[in-house]
Amino acid sequence: MRHRFRSGDREALGELYDEHAQVLYRYALRVTGDWAEAEDVVSTTFLEAWRGREKVRPGEESLRPWLLGIATNVMRRNARARRRRDVALARVPERGAVPDFVDDLVAHLADTEQLRVARIALGKLRRRDREVFTLVVWAGLDYAAAAEVLGVPVGTVRSRLSRARGRLRELATAETRRGREGSQDRKDSQGREGRQATASQGQAAARGTASAPPSPRGAPPAPGGPSPQGPRTPRAATRWPTVVSGSAPATPAPTPSPDSPPPGRFSVAPSLTQENHG
Repeated sequence: MRHRFRSGDREALGELYDEHAQVLYRYALRVTGDWAEAEDVVSTTFLEAWRGREKVRPGEESLRPWLLGIATNVMRRNARARRRRDVALARVPERGAVPDFVDDLVAHLADTEQLRVARIALGKLRRRDREVFTLVVWAGLDYAAAAEVLGVPVGTVRSRLSRARGRLRELATAETRRGREGSQDRKDSQGREGRQATASQGQAAARGTASAPPSPRGAPPAPGGPSPQGPRTPRAATRWPTVVSGSAPATPAPTPSPDSPPPGRFSVAPSLTQENHG
């Protein structure tokens, strides 16, 4: 396989992908915690492996440690790029937080909480201990293969793995306890807010009932008091507000001349200008 891959055999590349792609994907997923990023890591790993196939040394050993080493370097570069991006975004003025609905959907998966706790605990470890743990425990490499990937002695791998396991046990337990306490606090806060809202609505309804007692249907209005249905506006005054009935004009109406139009009408005789432009 090493000889075929080094010589540029495309079928060897396909066989290599079928044999090691799932291992690389699970390794990247556990390290990054992101399905999409894990897929990108696998694609980039095989792309860089194909471009650097001349670096493969002859032998009969499996190429899995070499591919895992490439994947580790890819994730290191991605982590550095994210840190640079976060530093650049921190300099930009904040325009308000946008809610992320993807987290709500992923929260329904059974293994999301476990993966989150593991990633938080791993993030608190030193990079050297974290890489040894992920290669040996998650990727399934032995001590010699992990030492080859990282370029360190086998004894260093053993000591780092022992230190990482002890530290992870403490961090995972503390993070799980913190998550449970935070969830319980949110539930208690929501319950208090709901009870307060219910009590406020009941008090508002009681005040409204006490201040406005219902009147019996069909009861006549009190003498001199307003109508139960409110003041009524005369129909004629509502439809034609310019008509005032029952009142005489303050000044006497002018006497109509033979040439003037009758009262209440507009003159329809066209003017000289209207005739010219008509």
